[in-house]
Amino acid sequence: MDWSKWIRQAHRWLSIIFTATVVANFATMAFGQPPAWVVYSPLPPLFLLLFSGLYMFVLPCVAKRETA
Repeated sequence: MDWSKWIRQAHRWLSIIFTATVVANFATMAFGQPPAWVVYSPLPPLFLLLFSGLYMFVLPCVAKRETA
């Protein structure tokens, strides 16, 4: 498996993890003030999604340069 396929698959799984942490965040807020670790739990997957998404965004431009 090459890097682009691996990063694309990781991006998909990170989006599932991010969605689950956001849902858990809202669910715990329904019962009162949640602990800080619940509030900040969506941030690590979000930053990883940022980097993998930027990589996939730039990948077509880099591929065009290599073929030209």
